[in-house]
Amino acid sequence: MISNIGKDVVKYKVIDPSDDPLSPKLGTLRYGTTMIKGEVWITFKNSMTITLQRPLLLSSFTAIDGRGVDVHITGAGCLLVYQATDIIIHGLRIHHCKAQPPSTVIGPNAKVIPLGQMDGDAIRLVTARKVWIDHNTLNQDKVMLLGHDDGHLRDKNMKVTVIFNHFGPNCNQRIVRHGYAHEANNFYQGWEQYAIGGSMSPSIKSEANFFVAPNDVGNKEVTWRKGEKGLWKFYSVGDVFKNGASLNKQTGVGGAKPKYNQEQNFKVVDAGSVKKLTSESGVLRCSRSLIC
Repeated sequence: MISNIGKDVVKYKVIDPSDDPLSPKLGTLRYGTTMIKGEVWITFKNSMTITLQRPLLLSSFTAIDGRGVDVHITGAGCLLVYQATDIIIHGLRIHHCKAQPPSTVIGPNAKVIPLGQMDGDAIRLVTARKVWIDHNTLNQDKVMLLGHDDGHLRDKNMKVTVIFNHFGPNCNQRIVRHGYAHEANNFYQGWEQYAIGGSMSPSIKSEANFFVAPNDVGNKEVTWRKGEKGLWKFYSVGDVFKNGASLNKQTGVGGAKPKYNQEQNFKVVDAGSVKKLTSESGVLRCSRSLIC
């Protein structure tokens, strides 16, 4: 995200945990994500809990950096990246987000935006590009949804990498609607409904993940599928399955490869190392006196 750094970036500090969806005050998080033009890097003066009154929209070229403090975001929404690019979301605890009926909020460039029904996702991306989300702690029912609507066919071109995450033990479901997802070196520690789901004929390459099924009987299957199974392509390569975790036999071998460029390419480690590799997933344990 080289567009989020440099001499032209506005450094903005959140000092006020309050939230006004239509007239945000200077010093609040919503002011920083919507009212400042250009590139902005948002930090926090101290630890705080921000209870959103309505979903929070993020402008393009915005970085939210929660390192060094303990920032909780909850309430209605919560975060919405809508038709935006070059976004960084780092070091936040986002939880107990509630569904929200249609409403209006202030959006990018201080414009009032009408929103439809919101399901209460912790972070929702709609027609978004170049989004980096890392070292956040999310505690939700629907932990991760890639592709916001069955009818949004443009998402068929979506390419997503999901890597080095620790899901569980109390996560319910995570799903890919459209497009292609490469899920590598993740630790799935139990699930309520399923570990990885697909609903609109996606292609998913699961590579060197570590799946530990929940102790409850009858909940061992890793995948969940909707629609024509012949079009739902799930490729498992080097995955490890523990505690009775099982994989539907209707899977492919090998599978499509992500078209990473040289800068995007990374080494996938053996699944046996995943538990240790993901031990520091979530918000980093650091202070401003330490480098995060």
